Amino acid sequence: MASLPSGTDMMFITIMLVLPILASAQPRTNVTLGSSLVANSANSTWLSPSSEFAFGFQQTAPNGGYLLAIWFHQIPEKTIIWSANRDDLAPEGSRVQLAANGRLQLNDPSGRQIWAAEAYLATMTVGDGFRLIFNQTGYFNLVARNGTLLSNLFSNLGASSTQYYQRLTLEYDGVLRHYVYPKSDNWTDGRPRAWSVQDFLPSNLCTQVRQDTGGGACGLNSLCSMGNDQRPRCSCPLDYSPIDPNDLWSGCKKDFLPHRCDAELQDSDFFVFKEMPDADWPDSDYAHFSPVSEDWCRQQCLTDCFCDVAIYRNADCWKKRFPLSNGKIDSGVDGKALIKVRARNATVPDPLGSKSGKKNRLGLIIAGAVLLASSVFLNVVLFASKLFLVGKKSKKVEDEGSRVYPGLNIRCFSFKELEEATDGFRLELGNGAYSTVYKGVLLEENGKVIAVKKLTRMADDADQEFKAEVSSISRTNHKNLVQLLGYCAEGQNRLLVYEFMSNGSLANVLFVNKLKPNWHTRMQIAFSVARGICYLHEDCSTQIIHCDIKPQNVLLDDAHTAKISDFGLAKLLKSDQTRTTTGIRGTRGYVAPEWFRNMPITVKVDVYSYGVLLLELLCCRKNFEPEIEDERKRILSDWAYDCCSDGTVAEMVVELEDEEMMRFEKMVKIAMWCIQEDPELRPQMKRVVHMLEGSAQVPPPPDPSSQLL
Repeated sequence: MASLPSGTDMMFITIMLVLPILASAQPRTNVTLGSSLVANSANSTWLSPSSEFAFGFQQTAPNGGYLLAIWFHQIPEKTIIWSANRDDLAPEGSRVQLAANGRLQLNDPSGRQIWAAEAYLATMTVGDGFRLIFNQTGYFNLVARNGTLLSNLFSNLGASSTQYYQRLTLEYDGVLRHYVYPKSDNWTDGRPRAWSVQDFLPSNLCTQVRQDTGGGACGLNSLCSMGNDQRPRCSCPLDYSPIDPNDLWSGCKKDFLPHRCDAELQDSDFFVFKEMPDADWPDSDYAHFSPVSEDWCRQQCLTDCFCDVAIYRNADCWKKRFPLSNGKIDSGVDGKALIKVRARNATVPDPLGSKSGKKNRLGLIIAGAVLLASSVFLNVVLFASKLFLVGKKSKKVEDEGSRVYPGLNIRCFSFKELEEATDGFRLELGNGAYSTVYKGVLLEENGKVIAVKKLTRMADDADQEFKAEVSSISRTNHKNLVQLLGYCAEGQNRLLVYEFMSNGSLANVLFVNKLKPNWHTRMQIAFSVARGICYLHEDCSTQIIHCDIKPQNVLLDDAHTAKISDFGLAKLLKSDQTRTTTGIRGTRGYVAPEWFRNMPITVKVDVYSYGVLLLELLCCRKNFEPEIEDERKRILSDWAYDCCSDGTVAEMVVELEDEEMMRFEKMVKIAMWCIQEDPELRPQMKRVVHMLEGSAQVPPPPDPSSQLL
């Protein structure tokens, strides 16, 4: 069932629905209770008193579904003002009816409800306590709940609303635009009748919009500039490219290997600077020097492995690191950005050190000696034999892997390939109950760095874990999930090959590192993890319950983008299944109460785990810390609820600005909703994402009544 939108979408719908009623400046006629319209080729509609607006069904394409909408009826374009079911088109024969209780309901021919709503009123609130109204003069005003005029949004309309159709649209780029359309040729000034922009807010999205919990107008690591048509344009720094070429608002990524901070791999000599005038990322600097020369600024950034960009302006130098936020190109910057990129002719040093290189050189020397000492006949025989054996073994490995996991679009590695890539499984990244993770390099893929997870205890449970992880993660494709590159199922060996996450786990960042992530980075991580879980629950082809959401299973790449890993405990649900029964899974402290109560397990167990993780992320501490002297603070979730109830949330964190503190309080409330003991009270992950984004309200949470030990 399609639900009413909220937040930004509700604001748009409310504005668009109110406009035709007020702009017509005529009394509304009543629609009789019980009246209905049917979606078919007859195109029956309800017209406004002026006949300028129509309400009914529009077919989106020949033989396609129907959209319940309101549109401008007197213009050729039939521009849609509002629609009810854009995400759930109605089949032919669907009916919209004004029911006896005053609800407007849209049902398909089988009786399934597609959409429903109460009647909309011109005084309906927009956002948190504000109304956007269109008064008798034809001007848009933003009014607070108490009636205070906050802003006259557009006061330069050159004609009355009787001369122009008007619409106000919050568009995809985040700009609120006021469009007008002449009602007759008398008001066109000789131009064709068409929609034209009358005014817009903000006047410069790139410089006036700053986000503390996002990448700005164009996403992280990108640049925003205003075009000649006064529309924002998104671009990437030099030697960067869009994360999604089809969505330039999604941010940018490096097209080169980043500067490593390994003590034995200081590769600053492999980097150069590229200049971009009038470019800046105002919220990404971590060091400021003044007065200094440009050469000094360059050298400081070049030798600093954390520095990705230096901004130089009037003897001031700012060093900036990933992720870069609120990027802009504007003449008001009056400076230059020095983008640190890898030199074109720079070779990539072996991240595993020189040991493997020495082995390779020694092998070449021995091989050369053998070849020189051998006869031509013996060489031919040995070479042919080796080709035969290798080919047979390779085919055996591939066949074995294919038999275990048929139909997977990921690479099947041999054990020897992974042994060589990890230099004999030398550099350990971490370990768990059943596995150890090693760092490796695929030399045949231009030195691509990988993480190889090797199962070390091949008990029945471990083999089941391996099969579950390959099966579940191979079905996924999302920017907030760690990408599975391949696997090895040769003999008793079970290995998984993942993309390498250079900044390690969230657990290390929060609980081990002395330098804690700043507020902006913590918010980005909270958003990323929530979106990843939402994808598993809502958008994956097969619904997946992760079952083990915790900071140790959240990894960070070089841009501090959070990605969920370790699907070893994941539970897949069929398309018609919403719950399952299974043995206890997960990690103590993050496990939902229903695991211990013989209750059906649903996606709400991941919501619970996310709530605990969110609290730990907000406060940079573990949920249970028995060494804390103040007993009421030992269990973070209990302390958080007490602070919410007492209005003392500020005690939980230090050094936050007023606006950040308001967001912090909201995030704590979201976490409280997630860790409710009753799974029915916990929101779906999609609702959690909406609350984080601000498009859904966060009411005061009830007492979770949980003992999270």
